[in-house]
Parts: sequence; structure tokens; C-alpha cells
Amino acid sequence: MTRRVALSALVDIDGLGFDAIIDARSPAEFADDHLPGAISLPVMSDAERAQVGTLYASSRFQARRLGAALLARNVAAHLQGALATRPSGFRPLVYCWRGGQRSGAFALILGQIGWQAAVLDGGWRAWRRLVVAALYDQPFPAPLWVLDGNTGTAKTAVLAQVQALGGQVIDLEALAGHRGSVFGRAPGTTQPAQKGFESALALAIARLDPAHPVLVEAESNLIGRLRLPPMLWQAMIAAPRIELRAPLTERARFVAQDYATIAANRTLLAQRLAALAPFHARTTLARWQAMADAGADIDLAAALMAAHYDPRYARMRARQPQPDAVLETDSLSPAAQRSLAAQVLELVASKAC
Repeated sequence: MTRRVALSALVDIDGLGFDAIIDARSPAEFADDHLPGAISLPVMSDAERAQVGTLYASSRFQARRLGAALLARNVAAHLQGALATRPSGFRPLVYCWRGGQRSGAFALILGQIGWQAAVLDGGWRAWRRLVVAALYDQPFPAPLWVLDGNTGTAKTAVLAQVQALGGQVIDLEALAGHRGSVFGRAPGTTQPAQKGFESALALAIARLDPAHPVLVEAESNLIGRLRLPPMLWQAMIAAPRIELRAPLTERARFVAQDYATIAANRTLLAQRLAALAPFHARTTLARWQAMADAGADIDLAAALMAAHYDPRYARMRARQPQPDAVLETDSLSPAAQRSLAAQVLELVASKAC
């Protein structure tokens, strides 16, 4: 009989003790969400799964027969493809939507080969229940601090330096695949689905040491099209806030360099500027586009911050209490970022005492 494994906590592949986690669901299900570190080896394609589901409504027997045939064919392809070089001691954990027929049949075949295959009890739904509990039912588990500041104050870079110095950080924008503005999605990238974002976020939270503070960047409750879960969002609203401040000219230089990939793609840059049409007059947009066409990236960054981003931040902060601390800098160089990170950690440590 195939061994079944139950999940009691949010852990990654290393914590489960298997060589691989195999997601036997369809590609669309995998794209929506999956266990971190899992590989997609579907026993049915999206079209095949829909075909079996339609047939199931009229004949359960015929649907199961077709499903078995499709599964056998697709598993055979995986054995000759993605699994062809796995050694005799291979230990895979297989799961499907609820740990039923798809993963059970796949694991049975793998076990007959001689591999130590197991099935995730409850399937993806068991994982999802843990994610929902962590993000929707339980309070944020550690003291939280928010790093704030106008556009171009190098908040993300400073947080990376905080982490390099040993501080606990959750990079929400990296998990969301977006930097929180119309310029925030890097060329050629897509954001994960909401459930996939939540899985990655829940796992990041599970890895935290609750005895030590955690820093996140100030965000709205939406990062691109992804929504921050309520427990985290409530914790961010209530958290003490450190604000970074730097001159507009220095911020413009930093932004021009930080978003150089977008600036280099003039067609994409024009599209992103056009997305600001609901907020600004045509003459303003035309002036910004002229700067872009001339390659005046620093001037364009300064104009966008002065006329668009800084006023938006000011309106938002008018509804918030004053920051708990302000760190001012004349430079946003790498050395200055390291200095700011050290000051952030010192502030957090002093308040914790």
C-alpha cells in the first residue's frame, strides 16, 4: 500500500524529507498555486481533465476508464522524460487536488518501479488550509516594522542590506513580482496568481523567528493586482514606521538607474507613461513623453516624482500618524544604503529593549 504523508505545518521540500514533490494536477491548477518547490508532472492536460469531467456527468465508469488510459499514457511520458534519470533510491512525494485517484495512481506506478513514493494526504487542499489559517485566521507571529519613504528612497535596496546584516525581512514586492506602481512590473515578467502569492508569503512567514522583529516595505493593500492578506495588512497598519528621506535630485538619479531596463525599452516606457492618462493633462503627458524620447531619464524621473508620486504619498500620509523615526540622507549610493540599513537595525533594536 502506498504510504501517505500528512502536513502539520507549512514547510518547504527540505523540511518534508523527499527528493522531489510532484504535482500531478493539470497545468492550470499548478499555475494557480502549488507547494513551493514542486515540479509539474500532470497526469492529465487541462483539456483532458475537462473531457473526463464532462464524461463523468453521464457515465462514471466511462470517465474512469478514459481517465486511467490518459493517466497511463502521460505517466509513461514522464517516466521517459522528466523522471528518466532518477536513481533507484528516488523518494518522491506526489499530490493532486485532494490526495485521491490522480496522485494515488501515479504513486502506485512509481512504487512498482521500486521508488519510495508517497502521497500527500489531503492533497493540495491540505496545503491550502494551512496557508489560509496562517494568513487569514492567525495574527502575524512576530513584531513588525514598516520601512516607508517617497519613491526613489531605495527602500527595497535598504531592506536587502538589512537582511545582509542579519535582520529579518519579507520582500513583499519580490514575492508579488511587482514594485507597486505602473512602472513596477519588470519587462517579460508576470505576477503569480493570488493563491500562489499567498503560498509563498505564508511559507516566508513560517520561516521567521517570532522572537525577533521583521521589516517590510510600506505598501498599499494591493501590489499590482495582488491583494495583501488581512492579518498582514492589519499588522502593517498598526506597525511602527521608519521613513527614509532624500533630496529629489538624488532620488531621481537612483530611480533612473533602478528602472534602467524599462527606460531602455522606449515602446514599453511610452505604454507605462500612457497609463498615467487618467491622472494628468495631455500636455503634461506629452512633456514627459518628450523627455523619454530625448533619453532624459533623470529629468523624467524627477518630473514624475514631483508631479505624480510625491503628491500621492503626501495624501496617503495625511491619513496616517507621524512616523516613529525619520532617517535623512544626501546620498543613495551602495555605501549610503548600508549605512541606512545599520541605522534601521539600531532603531529597531533600541525600541525592542
